[in-house]
Amino acid sequence: MARQNINIGSSANDGTGDPLRTAFDKINDNFVELYGTDNDINTLDANLNVNTFAITTGVTNGDITITPNGTGSIKLGAMKFNGTTISSDDSTIVNINEALVVDGTASVSGALSSATSLALATGATVTGIDNGALGSSATLLATQGAIKTYVDAQVTAQDLDFACDDSTTLSIDLDSESLQFSGGTGITTAGTANTVTIAIDGTVATLTGSQTLTNKVLTNPTINAATMTGAVAINGITLNDNTIIANTSNSDLELDGSGTGAVKVLANATVVGTLTTADITTIGTHTITGQLDAEGVRIKDNTVTTLASNANLELSANGSGVVDVKKAMTTVGQTITGNVDITGQLDIDNISINGNGIIATNSNGGININPNGLGSVTIGGSNVSVPSTLTASTLFANTQILLGSGAKIMAASTNADIVLETIGTGSVVLEEISITDNKITTHNSNADLQLDTDGTGYLDIRTDTQTTVGSAGGANALPGQPTGYIKIKIGGTLRVIPFYDQA
Repeated sequence: MARQNINIGSSANDGTGDPLRTAFDKINDNFVELYGTDNDINTLDANLNVNTFAITTGVTNGDITITPNGTGSIKLGAMKFNGTTISSDDSTIVNINEALVVDGTASVSGALSSATSLALATGATVTGIDNGALGSSATLLATQGAIKTYVDAQVTAQDLDFACDDSTTLSIDLDSESLQFSGGTGITTAGTANTVTIAIDGTVATLTGSQTLTNKVLTNPTINAATMTGAVAINGITLNDNTIIANTSNSDLELDGSGTGAVKVLANATVVGTLTTADITTIGTHTITGQLDAEGVRIKDNTVTTLASNANLELSANGSGVVDVKKAMTTVGQTITGNVDITGQLDIDNISINGNGIIATNSNGGININPNGLGSVTIGGSNVSVPSTLTASTLFANTQILLGSGAKIMAASTNADIVLETIGTGSVVLEEISITDNKITTHNSNADLQLDTDGTGYLDIRTDTQTTVGSAGGANALPGQPTGYIKIKIGGTLRVIPFYDQA
Protein backbone atom coordinates (compact mmCIF):
# COMPACT_ATOMS: atom_id res chain seq x y z
CA MET A 1 0.00 0.00 0.00
CA ALA A 2 1.30 3.46 -0.82
CA ARG A 3 1.88 5.86 2.12
CA GLN A 4 -1.24 8.00 2.93
CA ASN A 5 -0.80 11.69 3.87
CA ILE A 6 -3.15 13.34 6.36
CA ASN A 7 -4.58 16.61 5.03
CA ILE A 8 -4.09 19.23 7.81
CA GLY A 9 -5.54 22.15 5.83
CA SER A 10 -3.87 25.41 4.82
CA SER A 11 -4.18 26.98 8.34
CA ALA A 12 -5.23 25.88 11.84
CA ASN A 13 -8.86 25.02 12.20
CA ASP A 14 -9.74 26.39 8.77
CA GLY A 15 -12.06 23.39 8.15
CA THR A 16 -10.24 22.19 5.00
CA GLY A 17 -8.23 19.32 6.59
CA ASP A 18 -9.19 15.67 7.10
CA PRO A 19 -11.75 14.91 9.85
CA LEU A 20 -10.29 13.15 12.90
CA ARG A 21 -11.75 9.77 11.98
CA THR A 22 -10.37 9.97 8.45
CA ALA A 23 -6.96 11.17 9.70
CA PHE A 24 -6.61 8.37 12.32
CA ASP A 25 -7.82 5.78 9.79
CA LYS A 26 -4.90 6.76 7.55
CA ILE A 27 -2.56 6.58 10.58
CA ASN A 28 -3.74 3.05 11.40
CA ASP A 29 -3.29 1.97 7.76
CA ASN A 30 0.24 3.36 7.68
CA PHE A 31 1.13 1.53 10.94
CA VAL A 32 -0.27 -1.72 9.61
CA GLU A 33 1.80 -1.29 6.43
CA LEU A 34 4.88 -0.56 8.62
CA TYR A 35 4.47 -3.34 11.17
CA GLY A 36 2.84 -5.94 9.06
CA THR A 37 -0.14 -8.10 9.90
CA ASP A 38 1.70 -9.80 12.85
CA ASN A 39 2.29 -6.45 14.66
CA ASP A 40 6.07 -7.27 14.89
CA ILE A 41 8.24 -4.10 14.97
CA ASN A 42 11.10 -6.12 13.42
CA THR A 43 9.03 -7.14 10.37
CA LEU A 44 9.73 -5.12 7.22
CA ASP A 45 6.73 -6.63 5.42
CA ALA A 46 4.78 -9.84 5.47
CA ASN A 47 7.68 -11.86 3.83
CA LEU A 48 10.91 -10.22 5.20
CA ASN A 49 12.05 -9.96 8.92
CA VAL A 50 14.89 -7.97 10.55
CA ASN A 51 15.79 -9.38 13.97
CA THR A 52 18.98 -9.95 15.99
CA PHE A 53 21.22 -8.47 13.32
CA ALA A 54 19.78 -10.82 10.67
CA ILE A 55 17.52 -10.34 7.67
CA THR A 56 15.41 -13.42 7.09
CA THR A 57 12.36 -14.25 4.97
CA GLY A 58 9.01 -14.94 6.47
CA VAL A 59 8.43 -17.65 3.83
CA THR A 60 9.90 -21.09 4.34
CA ASN A 61 12.83 -21.73 1.92
CA GLY A 62 12.22 -18.28 0.34
CA ASP A 63 14.99 -16.32 -1.41
CA ILE A 64 16.17 -12.83 -0.41
CA THR A 65 16.76 -10.58 -3.42
CA ILE A 66 18.57 -7.24 -3.02
CA THR A 67 18.25 -5.19 -6.17
CA PRO A 68 19.72 -1.66 -6.56
CA ASN A 69 17.99 0.98 -8.64
CA GLY A 70 19.22 1.55 -12.20
CA THR A 71 23.01 1.26 -12.46
CA GLY A 72 23.50 1.38 -8.66
CA SER A 73 25.58 -1.22 -6.82
CA ILE A 74 25.05 -3.25 -3.68
CA LYS A 75 27.68 -2.27 -1.05
CA LEU A 76 28.62 -4.37 1.95
CA GLY A 77 31.29 -2.42 3.75
CA ALA A 78 34.03 -1.77 1.22
CA MET A 79 32.81 -4.61 -1.00
CA LYS A 80 30.73 -3.67 -3.96
CA PHE A 81 28.56 -5.96 -6.09
CA ASN A 82 27.45 -4.69 -9.49
CA GLY A 83 25.78 -7.32 -11.71
CA THR A 84 28.25 -10.24 -11.84
CA THR A 85 31.26 -8.05 -10.88
CA ILE A 86 32.82 -8.03 -7.34
CA SER A 87 35.15 -5.10 -6.48
CA SER A 88 36.53 -3.23 -3.46
CA ASP A 89 36.25 0.54 -2.80
CA ASP A 90 39.29 0.77 -0.46
CA SER A 91 41.74 -1.68 -2.09
CA THR A 92 42.77 -3.25 -5.42
CA ILE A 93 42.75 -6.73 -3.90
CA VAL A 94 39.82 -8.88 -2.85
CA ASN A 95 40.94 -11.54 -0.40
CA ILE A 96 39.26 -14.94 -0.20
CA ASN A 97 40.64 -16.48 2.99
CA GLU A 98 39.07 -19.89 2.62
CA ALA A 99 39.37 -22.65 0.01
CA LEU A 100 37.69 -21.68 -3.27
CA VAL A 101 36.00 -24.24 -5.47
CA VAL A 102 35.11 -23.21 -9.05
CA ASP A 103 32.85 -25.78 -10.72
CA GLY A 104 32.78 -23.95 -14.07
CA THR A 105 35.56 -22.55 -16.26
CA ALA A 106 37.88 -20.05 -14.51
CA SER A 107 39.03 -17.20 -16.77
CA VAL A 108 41.94 -15.03 -15.53
CA SER A 109 42.57 -11.85 -17.58
CA GLY A 110 45.45 -10.56 -15.40
CA ALA A 111 48.53 -12.21 -13.98
CA LEU A 112 48.06 -15.44 -12.04
CA SER A 113 50.23 -15.62 -8.90
CA SER A 114 50.62 -18.57 -6.57
CA ALA A 115 52.58 -18.32 -3.33
CA THR A 116 53.07 -22.09 -3.24
CA SER A 117 52.77 -24.88 -5.84
CA LEU A 118 50.05 -25.12 -8.52
CA ALA A 119 48.32 -28.51 -8.58
CA LEU A 120 46.86 -29.10 -12.03
CA ALA A 121 45.72 -32.69 -11.55
CA THR A 122 46.40 -35.71 -9.42
CA GLY A 123 50.15 -36.30 -9.42
CA ALA A 124 50.93 -33.14 -11.45
CA THR A 125 52.23 -30.26 -9.34
CA VAL A 126 53.94 -27.17 -10.79
CA THR A 127 56.26 -25.33 -8.40
CA GLY A 128 57.80 -22.83 -10.86
CA ILE A 129 58.83 -21.89 -14.42
CA ASP A 130 62.43 -22.40 -15.65
CA ASN A 131 63.93 -20.31 -18.51
CA GLY A 132 67.41 -21.77 -18.25
CA ALA A 133 68.87 -25.02 -19.46
CA LEU A 134 66.50 -27.94 -19.38
CA GLY A 135 67.14 -30.29 -16.50
CA SER A 136 65.36 -33.28 -14.99
CA SER A 137 62.90 -31.48 -12.67
CA ALA A 138 59.37 -32.95 -12.60
CA THR A 139 57.75 -29.78 -11.15
CA LEU A 140 59.28 -26.93 -13.23
CA LEU A 141 57.69 -25.74 -16.53
CA ALA A 142 60.06 -24.80 -19.40
CA THR A 143 59.59 -21.57 -21.37
CA GLN A 144 59.81 -21.25 -25.17
CA GLY A 145 63.33 -19.87 -24.86
CA ALA A 146 64.49 -22.85 -22.80
CA ILE A 147 62.96 -25.34 -25.24
CA LYS A 148 64.49 -23.59 -28.32
CA THR A 149 67.94 -23.50 -26.71
CA TYR A 150 67.72 -27.23 -26.02
CA VAL A 151 66.47 -28.16 -29.52
CA ASP A 152 69.10 -26.02 -31.27
CA ALA A 153 71.80 -27.73 -29.25
CA GLN A 154 70.48 -31.18 -30.16
CA VAL A 155 70.12 -30.49 -33.92
CA THR A 156 73.56 -28.89 -34.20
CA ALA A 157 75.10 -31.95 -32.63
CA GLN A 158 73.41 -34.47 -35.01
CA ASP A 159 73.79 -35.50 -38.63
CA LEU A 160 71.99 -37.93 -41.03
CA ASP A 161 74.01 -40.62 -42.81
CA PHE A 162 73.20 -42.09 -46.29
CA ALA A 163 74.79 -45.18 -47.84
CA CYS A 164 75.02 -45.55 -51.67
CA ASP A 165 75.21 -48.68 -53.85
CA ASP A 166 78.91 -47.99 -54.49
CA SER A 167 79.54 -48.12 -50.69
CA THR A 168 79.93 -44.34 -50.51
CA THR A 169 78.65 -42.84 -47.23
CA LEU A 170 77.14 -39.35 -47.12
CA SER A 171 76.93 -37.50 -43.78
CA ILE A 172 74.55 -34.50 -43.69
CA ASP A 173 74.77 -32.00 -40.81
CA LEU A 174 71.12 -31.39 -39.98
CA ASP A 175 71.84 -27.85 -38.77
CA SER A 176 73.73 -26.51 -41.78
CA GLU A 177 73.80 -28.94 -44.74
CA SER A 178 71.24 -30.19 -47.29
CA LEU A 179 71.06 -33.37 -49.37
CA GLN A 180 70.92 -32.98 -53.17
CA PHE A 181 69.30 -35.57 -55.52
CA SER A 182 71.00 -35.52 -58.96
CA GLY A 183 70.04 -37.65 -61.96
CA GLY A 184 72.28 -39.52 -64.36
CA THR A 185 71.96 -40.38 -68.07
CA GLY A 186 68.29 -40.20 -69.05
CA ILE A 187 67.24 -39.40 -65.46
CA THR A 188 66.17 -36.01 -64.08
CA THR A 189 64.96 -34.92 -60.63
CA ALA A 190 62.55 -32.18 -59.59
CA GLY A 191 61.25 -31.01 -56.23
CA THR A 192 57.85 -29.59 -55.34
CA ALA A 193 56.99 -28.73 -51.73
CA ASN A 194 58.33 -31.76 -49.77
CA THR A 195 58.22 -34.17 -52.76
CA VAL A 196 61.21 -35.23 -54.93
CA THR A 197 60.17 -36.63 -58.33
CA ILE A 198 62.57 -38.81 -60.35
CA ALA A 199 61.80 -39.02 -64.10
CA ILE A 200 63.37 -40.80 -67.09
CA ASP A 201 63.49 -39.73 -70.74
CA GLY A 202 63.25 -41.71 -74.01
CA THR A 203 66.86 -42.97 -73.84
CA VAL A 204 65.93 -45.37 -71.05
CA ALA A 205 64.15 -48.63 -71.99
CA THR A 206 60.96 -49.22 -70.03
CA LEU A 207 58.51 -52.10 -69.84
CA THR A 208 55.75 -50.20 -71.69
CA GLY A 209 57.66 -47.52 -73.63
CA SER A 210 58.53 -47.63 -77.35
CA GLN A 211 62.33 -47.84 -77.72
CA THR A 212 64.64 -49.23 -80.39
CA LEU A 213 67.12 -51.94 -79.36
CA THR A 214 70.21 -52.18 -81.61
CA ASN A 215 72.64 -55.14 -81.76
CA LYS A 216 71.04 -56.90 -78.80
CA VAL A 217 71.11 -60.65 -78.26
CA LEU A 218 68.04 -62.13 -76.57
CA THR A 219 68.58 -65.58 -75.09
CA ASN A 220 65.45 -67.70 -74.61
CA PRO A 221 63.15 -64.68 -74.54
CA THR A 222 59.35 -64.75 -74.30
CA ILE A 223 57.96 -62.12 -76.67
CA ASN A 224 54.26 -61.24 -76.61
CA ALA A 225 52.70 -59.38 -79.56
CA ALA A 226 55.98 -58.43 -81.24
CA THR A 227 56.17 -56.12 -84.27
CA MET A 228 59.17 -56.82 -86.57
CA THR A 229 60.18 -54.60 -89.52
CA GLY A 230 62.10 -56.12 -92.43
CA ALA A 231 62.85 -59.74 -93.32
CA VAL A 232 63.12 -62.08 -90.33
CA ALA A 233 65.00 -65.39 -90.70
CA ILE A 234 63.76 -68.15 -88.41
CA ASN A 235 65.33 -71.64 -88.62
CA GLY A 236 64.98 -72.36 -92.36
CA ILE A 237 62.22 -69.91 -93.29
CA THR A 238 62.09 -66.20 -93.90
CA LEU A 239 59.24 -63.91 -92.96
CA ASN A 240 59.12 -60.85 -95.19
CA ASP A 241 56.09 -58.55 -95.37
CA ASN A 242 53.15 -60.96 -95.86
CA THR A 243 55.24 -63.80 -97.36
CA ILE A 244 56.70 -66.97 -95.80
CA ILE A 245 59.51 -68.49 -97.88
CA ALA A 246 61.59 -71.64 -97.36
CA ASN A 247 65.30 -70.69 -97.25
CA THR A 248 66.51 -73.85 -99.06
CA SER A 249 65.94 -73.97 -102.83
CA ASN A 250 63.00 -76.15 -103.97
CA SER A 251 62.14 -77.04 -100.35
CA ASP A 252 58.56 -77.66 -99.34
CA LEU A 253 56.88 -75.29 -96.97
CA GLU A 254 54.92 -77.30 -94.42
CA LEU A 255 52.28 -76.09 -92.01
CA ASP A 256 51.63 -78.71 -89.37
CA GLY A 257 49.80 -78.76 -86.07
CA SER A 258 51.19 -80.48 -83.02
CA GLY A 259 49.73 -83.90 -82.16
CA THR A 260 46.03 -83.84 -82.94
CA GLY A 261 46.14 -80.09 -83.57
CA ALA A 262 45.00 -78.71 -86.94
CA VAL A 263 46.28 -76.03 -89.29
CA LYS A 264 43.64 -73.26 -89.35
CA VAL A 265 43.47 -70.56 -92.02
CA LEU A 266 41.30 -67.90 -90.40
CA ALA A 267 41.23 -65.21 -93.08
CA ASN A 268 40.63 -65.34 -96.87
CA ALA A 269 43.03 -67.79 -98.55
CA THR A 270 44.06 -67.62 -102.25
CA VAL A 271 45.74 -70.62 -103.88
CA VAL A 272 47.74 -69.83 -107.03
CA GLY A 273 48.29 -72.97 -109.01
CA THR A 274 47.34 -76.50 -108.00
CA LEU A 275 46.68 -77.34 -104.37
CA THR A 276 47.31 -81.00 -103.61
CA THR A 277 46.18 -82.28 -100.26
CA ALA A 278 45.53 -85.55 -98.57
CA ASP A 279 42.14 -86.11 -96.97
CA ILE A 280 41.15 -82.86 -95.30
CA THR A 281 38.60 -82.39 -92.53
CA THR A 282 37.65 -78.77 -92.17
CA ILE A 283 35.62 -77.12 -89.42
CA GLY A 284 33.99 -73.73 -89.81
CA THR A 285 32.66 -71.60 -92.67
CA HIS A 286 34.28 -71.62 -96.14
CA THR A 287 33.74 -68.70 -98.49
CA ILE A 288 34.52 -69.45 -102.16
CA THR A 289 34.51 -66.71 -104.81
CA GLY A 290 33.88 -68.22 -108.24
CA GLN A 291 32.71 -71.78 -108.96
CA LEU A 292 33.41 -74.99 -107.06
CA ASP A 293 33.72 -78.21 -109.08
CA ALA A 294 33.59 -81.39 -107.04
CA GLU A 295 33.23 -84.92 -108.52
CA GLY A 296 30.81 -84.12 -111.35
CA VAL A 297 28.92 -81.37 -109.49
CA ARG A 298 29.41 -77.64 -109.96
CA ILE A 299 28.37 -75.01 -107.42
CA LYS A 300 28.34 -71.45 -108.69
CA ASP A 301 26.43 -68.46 -107.31
CA ASN A 302 23.11 -69.97 -106.16
CA THR A 303 23.06 -72.89 -108.65
CA VAL A 304 24.03 -76.55 -108.26
CA THR A 305 24.39 -78.39 -111.62
CA THR A 306 25.92 -81.61 -112.93
CA LEU A 307 29.07 -81.42 -115.05
CA ALA A 308 28.13 -84.40 -117.24
CA SER A 309 25.60 -83.75 -120.00
CA ASN A 310 22.05 -84.98 -119.25
CA ALA A 311 23.18 -86.41 -115.89
CA ASN A 312 20.73 -86.52 -112.99
CA LEU A 313 21.31 -84.37 -109.90
CA GLU A 314 20.49 -86.36 -106.77
CA LEU A 315 20.00 -85.04 -103.28
CA SER A 316 20.20 -87.97 -100.90
CA ALA A 317 20.52 -88.34 -97.16
CA ASN A 318 22.51 -91.05 -95.43
CA GLY A 319 20.66 -94.02 -93.92
CA SER A 320 17.33 -92.97 -92.42
CA GLY A 321 18.14 -89.27 -92.79
CA VAL A 322 15.91 -87.01 -94.86
CA VAL A 323 16.50 -84.09 -97.22
CA ASP A 324 15.26 -81.11 -95.22
CA VAL A 325 14.46 -77.98 -97.27
CA LYS A 326 14.28 -75.10 -94.77
CA LYS A 327 13.11 -72.27 -97.02
CA ALA A 328 10.41 -71.85 -99.69
CA MET A 329 11.06 -73.96 -102.83
CA THR A 330 9.95 -72.88 -106.31
CA THR A 331 9.70 -75.53 -109.07
CA VAL A 332 8.87 -75.17 -112.77
CA GLY A 333 6.53 -77.84 -114.22
CA GLN A 334 7.87 -80.67 -112.06
CA THR A 335 6.49 -84.21 -112.28
CA ILE A 336 6.66 -86.30 -109.12
CA THR A 337 6.45 -90.09 -109.51
CA GLY A 338 5.85 -92.17 -106.42
CA ASN A 339 4.57 -91.48 -102.96
CA VAL A 340 5.21 -88.12 -101.30
CA ASP A 341 5.09 -88.13 -97.50
CA ILE A 342 4.71 -84.69 -95.93
CA THR A 343 4.89 -84.29 -92.15
CA GLY A 344 3.41 -80.99 -91.08
CA GLN A 345 1.43 -78.47 -93.11
CA LEU A 346 1.27 -78.26 -96.92
CA ASP A 347 0.41 -74.82 -98.34
CA ILE A 348 -0.66 -74.64 -102.02
CA ASP A 349 -1.65 -71.13 -103.15
CA ASN A 350 -4.63 -70.33 -100.87
CA ILE A 351 -5.20 -73.91 -99.67
CA SER A 352 -3.56 -75.33 -96.54
CA ILE A 353 -3.59 -79.08 -95.84
CA ASN A 354 -2.74 -79.97 -92.26
CA GLY A 355 -3.78 -83.08 -90.35
CA ASN A 356 -7.30 -84.01 -91.57
CA GLY A 357 -8.21 -80.48 -92.65
CA ILE A 358 -8.28 -78.63 -95.96
CA ILE A 359 -8.45 -74.92 -95.13
CA ALA A 360 -8.59 -71.76 -97.24
CA THR A 361 -5.86 -69.36 -96.10
CA ASN A 362 -7.07 -66.14 -97.81
CA SER A 363 -9.68 -63.99 -96.04
CA ASN A 364 -13.26 -65.29 -96.69
CA GLY A 365 -11.82 -67.57 -99.38
CA GLY A 366 -13.86 -70.52 -100.65
CA ILE A 367 -12.89 -74.11 -101.47
CA ASN A 368 -13.94 -75.44 -104.90
CA ILE A 369 -14.02 -79.16 -105.76
CA ASN A 370 -14.83 -79.41 -109.47
CA PRO A 371 -14.93 -82.64 -111.52
CA ASN A 372 -14.03 -82.65 -115.20
CA GLY A 373 -16.93 -82.74 -117.69
CA LEU A 374 -19.63 -85.11 -116.47
CA GLY A 375 -17.49 -86.46 -113.66
CA SER A 376 -18.93 -86.58 -110.15
CA VAL A 377 -17.67 -85.44 -106.79
CA THR A 378 -17.97 -88.33 -104.36
CA ILE A 379 -17.68 -87.70 -100.62
CA GLY A 380 -17.28 -90.99 -98.82
CA GLY A 381 -17.76 -91.85 -95.19
CA SER A 382 -20.79 -92.66 -93.07
CA ASN A 383 -21.50 -89.03 -92.09
CA VAL A 384 -21.17 -85.77 -94.00
CA SER A 385 -21.21 -82.80 -91.62
CA VAL A 386 -21.95 -79.25 -92.78
CA PRO A 387 -21.56 -77.03 -89.64
CA SER A 388 -22.67 -73.89 -91.49
CA THR A 389 -24.68 -73.12 -94.67
CA LEU A 390 -24.88 -75.67 -97.52
CA THR A 391 -25.45 -73.77 -100.81
CA ALA A 392 -26.11 -75.33 -104.21
CA SER A 393 -25.50 -73.04 -107.15
CA THR A 394 -27.05 -75.41 -109.74
CA LEU A 395 -30.32 -77.38 -109.29
CA PHE A 396 -30.88 -80.42 -111.43
CA ALA A 397 -34.47 -81.23 -112.42
CA ASN A 398 -36.02 -84.27 -110.84
CA THR A 399 -33.12 -84.52 -108.40
CA GLN A 400 -34.05 -86.32 -105.19
CA ILE A 401 -32.43 -86.56 -101.79
CA LEU A 402 -33.19 -89.96 -100.38
CA LEU A 403 -32.90 -90.63 -96.68
CA GLY A 404 -32.95 -94.13 -95.27
CA SER A 405 -35.44 -95.52 -92.74
CA GLY A 406 -35.45 -93.47 -89.55
CA ALA A 407 -33.25 -90.77 -91.09
CA LYS A 408 -33.52 -87.25 -89.70
CA ILE A 409 -32.57 -83.78 -90.72
CA MET A 410 -31.34 -82.20 -87.48
CA ALA A 411 -29.73 -78.96 -86.44
CA ALA A 412 -26.06 -79.33 -85.53
CA SER A 413 -26.37 -77.44 -82.21
CA THR A 414 -28.93 -77.31 -79.40
CA ASN A 415 -31.88 -74.92 -79.91
CA ALA A 416 -30.68 -74.06 -83.45
CA ASP A 417 -33.23 -73.48 -86.24
CA ILE A 418 -33.47 -75.48 -89.47
CA VAL A 419 -34.13 -73.12 -92.37
CA LEU A 420 -35.52 -74.45 -95.65
CA GLU A 421 -35.48 -71.62 -98.16
CA THR A 422 -36.54 -71.45 -101.79
CA ILE A 423 -35.48 -69.21 -104.66
CA GLY A 424 -38.03 -66.84 -106.22
CA THR A 425 -41.69 -67.93 -105.85
CA GLY A 426 -40.88 -71.59 -105.19
CA SER A 427 -42.24 -73.42 -102.13
CA VAL A 428 -40.87 -75.80 -99.59
CA VAL A 429 -42.86 -79.01 -100.04
CA LEU A 430 -43.00 -81.49 -97.18
CA GLU A 431 -44.93 -84.59 -98.30
CA GLU A 432 -48.34 -83.03 -99.23
CA ILE A 433 -47.74 -79.72 -97.37
CA SER A 434 -46.60 -76.61 -99.20
CA ILE A 435 -44.93 -73.70 -97.33
CA THR A 436 -44.79 -70.48 -99.35
CA ASP A 437 -43.79 -67.16 -97.79
CA ASN A 438 -45.86 -67.08 -94.56
CA LYS A 439 -48.58 -69.50 -95.81
CA ILE A 440 -48.98 -73.27 -95.23
CA THR A 441 -51.29 -75.04 -97.70
CA THR A 442 -52.03 -78.61 -98.63
CA HIS A 443 -50.19 -79.82 -101.71
CA ASN A 444 -53.13 -81.94 -102.93
CA SER A 445 -56.38 -80.36 -104.18
CA ASN A 446 -59.28 -80.28 -101.66
CA ALA A 447 -57.19 -82.07 -98.99
CA ASP A 448 -57.55 -81.12 -95.35
CA LEU A 449 -54.68 -79.33 -93.54
CA GLN A 450 -54.20 -81.00 -90.17
CA LEU A 451 -52.33 -79.53 -87.23
CA ASP A 452 -51.80 -82.28 -84.70
CA THR A 453 -49.77 -82.60 -81.50
CA ASP A 454 -47.97 -85.56 -80.03
CA GLY A 455 -49.53 -87.38 -77.08
CA THR A 456 -51.44 -85.07 -74.74
CA GLY A 457 -49.95 -81.93 -76.23
CA TYR A 458 -52.18 -79.04 -77.24
CA LEU A 459 -52.22 -76.82 -80.26
CA ASP A 460 -50.88 -73.48 -79.03
CA ILE A 461 -51.79 -70.57 -81.31
CA ARG A 462 -49.88 -67.51 -80.20
CA THR A 463 -51.40 -64.29 -81.51
CA ASP A 464 -52.53 -60.94 -80.11
CA THR A 465 -55.88 -60.85 -78.17
CA GLN A 466 -58.37 -58.08 -77.22
CA THR A 467 -61.25 -57.69 -74.71
CA THR A 468 -63.80 -55.97 -76.98
CA VAL A 469 -65.59 -56.89 -80.19
CA GLY A 470 -67.16 -54.46 -82.64
CA SER A 471 -69.18 -51.44 -81.50
CA ALA A 472 -72.22 -53.40 -80.36
CA GLY A 473 -70.82 -55.36 -77.48
CA GLY A 474 -67.88 -56.40 -75.31
CA ALA A 475 -66.33 -59.57 -74.08
CA ASN A 476 -69.15 -60.16 -71.55
CA ALA A 477 -71.99 -58.90 -73.83
CA LEU A 478 -71.53 -60.20 -77.37
CA PRO A 479 -73.65 -58.80 -80.19
CA GLY A 480 -76.72 -60.87 -81.02
CA GLN A 481 -75.53 -61.63 -84.50
CA PRO A 482 -71.83 -62.53 -85.35
CA THR A 483 -70.23 -61.23 -88.50
CA GLY A 484 -69.71 -64.76 -89.78
CA TYR A 485 -68.52 -68.30 -88.92
CA ILE A 486 -65.24 -70.18 -89.43
CA LYS A 487 -65.40 -73.82 -90.45
CA ILE A 488 -62.80 -75.95 -88.68
CA LYS A 489 -62.50 -79.59 -87.72
CA ILE A 490 -61.93 -80.27 -84.07
CA GLY A 491 -61.06 -83.86 -83.27
CA GLY A 492 -62.06 -84.84 -86.80
CA THR A 493 -65.56 -83.34 -86.53
CA LEU A 494 -66.49 -80.30 -88.58
CA ARG A 495 -67.44 -77.33 -86.41
CA VAL A 496 -68.30 -73.64 -86.92
CA ILE A 497 -66.86 -70.83 -84.79
CA PRO A 498 -68.52 -67.40 -84.88
CA PHE A 499 -66.37 -64.34 -85.45
CA TYR A 500 -67.00 -60.59 -85.02
CA ASP A 501 -65.59 -57.44 -86.41
CA GLN A 502 -62.60 -56.10 -84.51
CA ALA A 503 -64.01 -52.59 -84.16
